[in-house]
Amino acid sequence: MKKTLLLLVAGLGCWFMTMAQDTTEVTDDTPKPKYAKETFNSTKIINLQSTEIIPQQSLQFMVSHHFSYLWNKDQNTEDNLAQFFGLNSGVAHTYVSFDYSPTVYMNLGVALAGQSSYEGWAKFRILRQQTGAKNIPVSVSSYSMANVDFAQDKGTGSTWDKWSFLHQLLIARKFSDKFSFQLVPSLIYLNKVPYGINNSNFVFSIGGAGKWQMTSTLNLTMEYTRQLNMYENIISESGTIQNYSPDLLSLGLELNTGGHQFQFYVGNTIHSSAIDQLARNTGYIKDGNFAFGFTINRSMNLK
Repeated sequence: MKKTLLLLVAGLGCWFMTMAQDTTEVTDDTPKPKYAKETFNSTKIINLQSTEIIPQQSLQFMVSHHFSYLWNKDQNTEDNLAQFFGLNSGVAHTYVSFDYSPTVYMNLGVALAGQSSYEGWAKFRILRQQTGAKNIPVSVSSYSMANVDFAQDKGTGSTWDKWSFLHQLLIARKFSDKFSFQLVPSLIYLNKVPYGINNSNFVFSIGGAGKWQMTSTLNLTMEYTRQLNMYENIISESGTIQNYSPDLLSLGLELNTGGHQFQFYVGNTIHSSAIDQLARNTGYIKDGNFAFGFTINRSMNLK
């Protein structure tokens, strides 16, 4: 009887060892996640943020210029030609930013946003498009930014009135090696709202952006956003009626040289800050209010 029990225990032990080895082999064979890489080639597509985050412990320096309109219908031909399609008009709204990624899922940044305004933001990676152990069809990031305008209402009002906030959900998918698309719902909160009817602290917009890879170093990019409220018959403190363009359209070329990235684009805005672009844009597509712009991007690993 004892011999029978010993043989049974030994047999069970060998069976459990075999099962453990089989389990280990299954775990080793489990496919590793394959992440979609370079859905977009920069943290900004043109004016809109992308789902991309620079590598951990990397610092990025970015400079953007938005020039005057290519052709001003209120000026004569000689003045328009002298201003060389807005490049020599004396108007260049500049945006200078620095951002850093302390982790693989978080990006922090500050910027000189032009006209005595400053910005700070945080971007968080929520999901990454991947196949393998998990099948996640999209990449998702959140972006929150605060803007303080020191030029607003000098000598009047409170400091808190000068603040505005932007929140965006970035949902992107890389459909192929050539084509990527991103959906961008946005919410802007204005601490100070003009007086009168049709006014709200909240400004909503919805946008889309795409990238088409033409060559290994050259991409075609496009953006369109539609402001959903706060653009018609806004009455200011002085009693004047203000109207804004609800449509923001941009088309660009993106060149990657290895050390730097250059973005050249044309769009119906001259503003450098996303707050002004998405809530107070005065460039109407129907009037041909398009302007040149460019962005230079340089990132470096601090490890």
